[in-house]
Amino acid sequence: MKYYLYNPLANNGLKPEIDPSFELIDATKTDFPKFFSELKENDEVVLIGGDGTINYLVNSYDCSKLKNNVYLLANGTGNDFLKDIKETAGKEILLNPYLANLPTVKVNGIERKFINNMGFGIDGYCCEVADQIKEKTPNKKIDYTGIAIKGLLFHFKPCHATVEVDGKTYEFDNVWLAPTMKGRFYGGGMMIAPDQDRTSDKLSVVLYMTRSKLKALMAFPSIFEGKHVEKTDMVKVIEGNKIHVKFSRPCAAQIDGDTVLGVSEYYAEL
Repeated sequence: MKYYLYNPLANNGLKPEIDPSFELIDATKTDFPKFFSELKENDEVVLIGGDGTINYLVNSYDCSKLKNNVYLLANGTGNDFLKDIKETAGKEILLNPYLANLPTVKVNGIERKFINNMGFGIDGYCCEVADQIKEKTPNKKIDYTGIAIKGLLFHFKPCHATVEVDGKTYEFDNVWLAPTMKGRFYGGGMMIAPDQDRTSDKLSVVLYMTRSKLKALMAFPSIFEGKHVEKTDMVKVIEGNKIHVKFSRPCAAQIDGDTVLGVSEYYAEL
């Protein structure tokens, strides 16, 4: 038997179309421990959604206990996970190999696993503004790039960052971004950590920093191709297992696109 679980919040709320002989199950109303415990040995599960849907699964169930095959049928808007594993939408992709060794982040009393990233800085700001737009106009398409550009020019102020990686401490000024990455992509296609391998035993924390707003803006498009790392005066990438990032003032953050407000520091560990 094959079970199709979907996220009603994915793909701007559009309900997926599948073979009418199969039942669509709302993942947000599913008790995952109970659901998986009742599956038969040969049953399979198809998760319909995007990055947020996978994140919801891994934070609702200990996926190291999975005994059944779980597939992803991409139906999200960003699909950074899909880009990272070099797959395309429209087919069922086996998820199990990617769910066993996931990092954990602790922030503002929250402890969560993440599949792509823990973002901190202007990326969190973009998610904060997007949430405000969605609340006012639920069906409006969000222009994250436009939000980021306005943030770079007018609204977001860079911070001083103290970064500790595997016991070694670094100090950085004028930091715009300080995400910790499990994969290469975030933000709907930005290759922020082009050398990160999600199958490795390391995470990458990426510092994007400059005093000049104009310089930050001019270099921003290069992130989509991962070329920003060539600007070594602006970008620093540090690999490690235990990462602690602290900003000089509270900012919005995001965990796989889920906004966390008023964050001064976070701890990520793989």
